[in-house]
Amino acid sequence: MPADPALAGIGDEAATALTAQIAAVERLGFSGIELRSVDGRPLGDLDDAHFTAVRRAVRDAGLAVPCLASRLGNWARPITAPLQEELRELDVLAERAHALGARYLRIMSYPNDGLPEPEWRERVLNRIARLAERAARHDVVLAHENCSGWAGADPERMLLLTEAAPGLRLLFDTGNGIAHGYESLDVLRAILPHVDHVHVKDAVADAAGTTYVAPGDGQARVGECLRLLLEHGYGGTFSLEPHVAALPHEGVTAEESTSDGAAAEPFVRAGRRLQQLLRELAPQSRDPLAYR
Repeated sequence: MPADPALAGIGDEAATALTAQIAAVERLGFSGIELRSVDGRPLGDLDDAHFTAVRRAVRDAGLAVPCLASRLGNWARPITAPLQEELRELDVLAERAHALGARYLRIMSYPNDGLPEPEWRERVLNRIARLAERAARHDVVLAHENCSGWAGADPERMLLLTEAAPGLRLLFDTGNGIAHGYESLDVLRAILPHVDHVHVKDAVADAAGTTYVAPGDGQARVGECLRLLLEHGYGGTFSLEPHVAALPHEGVTAEESTSDGAAAEPFVRAGRRLQQLLRELAPQSRDPLAYR
């Protein structure tokens, strides 16, 4: 197993304001923060002055930024969305990734918009290949998440994406299978050599829908996923995205889902559970606090 896998958290899962995002990550002792939206705005939409302040705050906190969670190909961007807008966001985020020291940009693979499946497939493969080529010119790496889009739930399609788009890597989310109706551990086994970044969440599903819970407390077999990754030499970051307060795909912020003014508390509790899971996976001979 890697000696000390890095831990990060997606900041807006804890709070809207960047200062509160950083504070929550620091409370957990995590070494990194993954950025998606800051002060209520997607990172790619910030003006230059606002972004400069973000970069300074993250630097002053001494936090690494392993990945930027982009909107490219996500649930709000069907395959018929204008390509130029996607290219513009990629260009902006690639520049900001360099400024922050981030290597990866998270993407998804475009929901359909009424197209026949063969046309949807062809458009997705072509578009992501083009995006990956442009990312390579910027010296950043696109990481496709097992979430929304053509390849979101199918490991064979994920592998087809990596073939069609040289340089593309995969981002594995431990909990997405519960909401999207597949067994996450089976997907991980199929794509394991291509996984460069990991999001950690957990959930339970019943007739009423999906409820997100702390890592290890749900049905996603998070501990088994983490063990498999570590046993196969995964050396990337485990980035906490618990959805226990913020639900970005539903437009719900951490503050809106909590009423006591302690918006970051569910995020911090989820982070503690992740740390506990990793301690349990650590070899007995190691310091039990090694996975911090």
